[in-house]
Amino acid sequence: MRTSVASRLAALAMGVIATGLALPGGANAAEPIYVALDVAKVARLPPNATTLIIGNPSIADITMLKASGSMVITGKSYGETNLIALDKNGELVAESSIRVRQSGAHVLVQRGVERESYSCTPDCMLSPQLGDGKAFETMSTQMQLRNAAVSGAAQAQATQAR
Repeated sequence: MRTSVASRLAALAMGVIATGLALPGGANAAEPIYVALDVAKVARLPPNATTLIIGNPSIADITMLKASGSMVITGKSYGETNLIALDKNGELVAESSIRVRQSGAHVLVQRGVERESYSCTPDCMLSPQLGDGKAFETMSTQMQLRNAAVSGAAQAQATQAR
């Protein structure tokens, strides 16, 4: 049985699409990048990338380190967004999904409408997450106060050193 050229090309195209080897414009497809919430991850820059675009900066943040050919991805809130890399001509070099998720073992305790999250690696400790209500609000306020105190102390030390 003879196979037509068109059916061979269609089969080849389906193979490329199914394996995710190419995107329009010759850009390389990439596996999703998984990042834990509030954790930074170093990844290689796509070849020839000069510009990085993050779809939703409230989910993840990207810092480009051109000298090392790397980028730092930080998970800022749960969810999924995309990363687009462009070359110096504005052409698409690569596009990838970024998925921010919890790290380690987590336990959720539901008390009526209130929820509390605990991180249990290695010991269980309160670890407020988005959606935790009062526990998250309390921890956020305490963290802001602590960070302000640390910044104030660092500025005071810098002033005394002068």
